[in-house]
Amino acid sequence: MNLVVWCSFLAIFFALLWLDLGVLHREADELSVRQALKATFGWIVVALGFALLVYGLYENRWFDWNPGEGGQSYGRDAVVAFVTGYVLEWSLSVDNIFVIALIFSYLRVPPKFQYRVLFWGIVGAIVLRGAMIATGTALIHAFDWMFYVFGGILLLSALRMLKSDEGQYDPSRSYVVRAVRAVFPVSEHLDGQRFFTRLDGRLAATPLFVALLLVDFADVVFAVDSIPAILAVTQDSFIVFTSNAFAILGLRALYFAIAGLMEQFRFVKYSLVLILAFVGVKMTLALHYHIPNLISLGVILSVLAAGVLASMLIKPRSDAPADAPPKKHD
Repeated sequence: MNLVVWCSFLAIFFALLWLDLGVLHREADELSVRQALKATFGWIVVALGFALLVYGLYENRWFDWNPGEGGQSYGRDAVVAFVTGYVLEWSLSVDNIFVIALIFSYLRVPPKFQYRVLFWGIVGAIVLRGAMIATGTALIHAFDWMFYVFGGILLLSALRMLKSDEGQYDPSRSYVVRAVRAVFPVSEHLDGQRFFTRLDGRLAATPLFVALLLVDFADVVFAVDSIPAILAVTQDSFIVFTSNAFAILGLRALYFAIAGLMEQFRFVKYSLVLILAFVGVKMTLALHYHIPNLISLGVILSVLAAGVLASMLIKPRSDAPADAPPKKHD
């Protein structure tokens, strides 16, 4: 009966996608920060609602659910793992938003068309992440030493994030852009919401299609960090995949909620570094000492909240003090 549960989840997921773009955002329009915050809250409520279904599956074994090897045994543990994975993926997506903003800026994609790109980007991301989660879970179940490998990846990722500068990312140097130009001519101008257009009678990709591929590529790159991070929380494939999926569902609204306020959240980057380092240590110690997921959830939420509060309360100093008025001499 596990197949029924998996198919039901995928049906719910794609129904939510259709409702989002096909009904709520049928017309291309720019999402205001206020609208995006409401949508973000709505997606959080939907994810928490799904957590109740997770509790029933694991606690009462609805539909004869069998968690399998590495699965959570009780409903409470399953819900804590789901929420921890959701918050972890959601928080790590913040760094991805900086890169997505640069991609849209480079390709001059208007805000009213960005939502469509992010929508189809999510469809591709789910397929790619599903393959990465299945591979990562299989490796951990087959080789215990993969905990050390994934833990090392997370610690190196934290160090890389600490040294990185989002402004240094140049989409024009991406292999994705070069590959598209090698296959299709690329139009310099948008053609409404279309991904392809006609250029001198030939099929050509629009900047919107290039943006779509770059967004998916960026998601795969960031998943190299986030997938090992959530595997440090649980190796339950259903929990890992569903928490990732719901976090990605809310990524579009989250993007519009904070894309225009990125400068105000300058300390969140350091929160993400600490979160990655903490989860890396947790995974490295997994074979010797298990840090309870409830503690992990508390640490992640606390560190993320500290970064947001610090960004709001600590104002950046001006580059140069104002010139002092000349002194008057008697």
